[in-house]
Amino acid sequence: MVFIGMDHGTTGISFCIMSDEGDIVDIFKIGREESKKGLVSATEELEKRTDFDDVKLMAITYAMGDGINKILPTDKVEDRGILSINGAGKVTGGGTSVFSELEQLNVDSIMIPGLHKDSTSLDELFRAAYSHQASPEKVSISYNAVKETGWSNFIVADISSNSVDILIEDGKIRGAMDACVGAMGIVHGPIDLEMIRNIDENNASANECFSHAGAIKIAGIDGKVANMKDKLLENYRNGDEKAKLAIDTLIMTVAMEIAGLVAVCENEIDGIVLTGSVGSATEPFNFGDEINRYFKNKYDLKVISKESGAIGAAQIAMDVYNGKKEILGIEVDI
Repeated sequence: MVFIGMDHGTTGISFCIMSDEGDIVDIFKIGREESKKGLVSATEELEKRTDFDDVKLMAITYAMGDGINKILPTDKVEDRGILSINGAGKVTGGGTSVFSELEQLNVDSIMIPGLHKDSTSLDELFRAAYSHQASPEKVSISYNAVKETGWSNFIVADISSNSVDILIEDGKIRGAMDACVGAMGIVHGPIDLEMIRNIDENNASANECFSHAGAIKIAGIDGKVANMKDKLLENYRNGDEKAKLAIDTLIMTVAMEIAGLVAVCENEIDGIVLTGSVGSATEPFNFGDEINRYFKNKYDLKVISKESGAIGAAQIAMDVYNGKKEILGIEVDI
């Protein structure tokens, strides 16, 4: 018997298959573009790895998750748990096609909510400050972080195409900083004054600005999301000065965001958890070492798998199946 976790990420959709002992059976990823074009099927890839009759429960993350604030059965969720697909980064349709496939499976599933102004589990100050704080996979990432560390008070820094940092206090998510208001990622980042002017003058949409506001803006790189990241890292390895400035700036903005969350934490933090394709990187730069340079080795650092979103979703599925009524402060209503 197994559990499945699904991470609706920026560059692709990841799946983790986990045994009922909590061991990882397999992890795989489906590219968004390949899914949209029908070159790969989530159903077929899952069938290669498990028998659907053996699946006890699947946990799904999808888009912003701002239409729900509880963990709910998928068949009880309206509009796939989102208010709108607009203004949330590049839309390819790959995640939508995967979700459509999963809806057709004869498998019990639940949906994990995002973190937003209607999330009653969050601190009211974060809810008042930001309409949206994090998409659903950040909840599953945070759950995996708790499982991996055993910590109760810490910061999760998920750094990849975008950067989102989450504050955990007393084992519950207190709040987070979303990519469009905080630190840079490789592709996405906060919209600054110059971008606001470009939007007002109809030179670009807000979504276009958001999708070019990360490190690639500094490095002068454009193209498909996955290719932009690879190009930036290639340029960095080759000693390109703009690429180095881009990465150094990204790291600085992440350090500032983490420091801000530490400042509002009411408890002493146990440490910082790093994840994501950049947050877990040791080559061509060691992200943990670079962050430690800012914090002067004051905090313990723990690097977890860049697939923590899918792993954490599978762990949520297992624990919900076994009767858990709340996940990181979020109510389970099944």
